[in-house]
Amino acid sequence: METLSENRCFGGTQGVYRHAATSTACDMTFGLFLPEEAREGPVPILWYLSGLTCTHENAMTKAGAQQWAAEQGIALCFPDTSPRGEDVADDKAFDLGKGAGFYVNATQDPWAPHFRMWDYVADELPALLTSEFAIDPDRQSITGHSMGGHGALTLAMSLPGRYRSVSAFSPICNPTGGDWGRAQFTAYLGDDETAWRAHDASVLMAEKGFDGPVLTDTGTADNFLDLLRPETLAEAAAKRRQPITFRMQPGYDHSYFFVSSFMEEHVAFHAEALYA
Repeated sequence: METLSENRCFGGTQGVYRHAATSTACDMTFGLFLPEEAREGPVPILWYLSGLTCTHENAMTKAGAQQWAAEQGIALCFPDTSPRGEDVADDKAFDLGKGAGFYVNATQDPWAPHFRMWDYVADELPALLTSEFAIDPDRQSITGHSMGGHGALTLAMSLPGRYRSVSAFSPICNPTGGDWGRAQFTAYLGDDETAWRAHDASVLMAEKGFDGPVLTDTGTADNFLDLLRPETLAEAAAKRRQPITFRMQPGYDHSYFFVSSFMEEHVAFHAEALYA
């Protein structure tokens, strides 16, 4: 693992690191904020999964999360959204290929050799962090924005016992039923739509739910609202009688101005579960 940068930040350290990942068969870069408490021993961690076109850097610099994580004594990890490198397949569309991994393990060519973001986020990166940094593997929570909100919700509901809480900003809630999902799942996972269901938050909510607190925020002025389909998640949670805090925030859009406006509340929401 290579240290690219480390900066003092709210009493802790904001680092950027690169390592050779076996799951994605390429070098991967991630950001990690460690609060001051990490000097004394392992701290809980909140994973932040970013959205389409993003790298590890977007949320790290725009979400304003470090201040609130420092107050709560929580580490923050900002993984990349896809594999990178000259030999990694790509597409001219912004919502397929590099920057658009959708947190799945691709089974179709040309994506299958590298696009294994599920394995990377669920297994390889957590193992690296707990071995190299003062991270408590028994106290994890997860959040994300847009495509990353989709990833956070699907990982949380598919890995029972892993995360104590899950939240999402503007999540893609029903990719099997919308344009942000069907084309990408066909490319990554093939034509068999039964394979897509494991990566649809609304389907998973109906079938599995989540054994813990759930929070979602979406702006009523989000210009991608028809692609996000938040109503499908609300309906699935209601039918399952799943406890969930589902909020539509008046006038907010899809940007990081929206994310940063509610980041304090999301970090506090996770801190309550992580320190329970």
